[in-house]
Amino acid sequence: MSIRLPAAVTAAVLSLAVSGCNSSNLLDDVVTSSVGPTSHNARDRECLARAMFFESHRSSREGLVAVGSVVMNRVKSEEYPDTICGVVAQRKQFARGVMTRKMNSKALPDVMAAADAVLKGERHPKVGNAKFFHTAGLKFPYKNMHYVLVAGGNAFYEKRSRGQRIRSQSQLAAEGRVENKAAPQVAEAPAPQPLVAEAQASAPQSEALSFNAPTPTPRPDSIGALIKKEDQSASAE
Repeated sequence: MSIRLPAAVTAAVLSLAVSGCNSSNLLDDVVTSSVGPTSHNARDRECLARAMFFESHRSSREGLVAVGSVVMNRVKSEEYPDTICGVVAQRKQFARGVMTRKMNSKALPDVMAAADAVLKGERHPKVGNAKFFHTAGLKFPYKNMHYVLVAGGNAFYEKRSRGQRIRSQSQLAAEGRVENKAAPQVAEAPAPQPLVAEAQASAPQSEALSFNAPTPTPRPDSIGALIKKEDQSASAE
């Protein structure tokens, strides 16, 4: 015996079925991918949040999740420590003081929520397997940097072997891989080598999260100025 359901009920059932099969979430205007949740403790959560807090400029949730995706990519890689805290605390890879500085900001609840989402499996799909990033707009002379995304003031990239296709930062916008903000101008960087976070500016600790805030515009001398600023801050503490 068959039962005919009202059209409205049928539509509702189909909608629930489709949503139940979809593992993606909306991230600003970006559809994020999802993997299985990771096993973690309170310390792992704090370490991940610290990396996201100090590295994303706290200008958008997209930028936060992109940084978190890089951290988790490194945890999976045999080239890096196999714990979140081990990755974040690795010397000269993330912002100075990332493990010790206070996270004083109205943005902290948003950062923690984004960290929880990453731990539950949310990833930025355009980050892919990338394990590196630097301040967006800086240009380095190396020929193995394949850029995949600009978000939260950072340019994310993979290191590729000779002969593989390389995408420059200037090509990202044409391919829709720049966050929904004005693309930064590319500037020549005097630094000999880009580090994951050594070259990044941490937003003032009192700054509140603003998804509409403009992405910071880098200057050619930004790396040297940032390192000098960090040294001065360390001395003051």
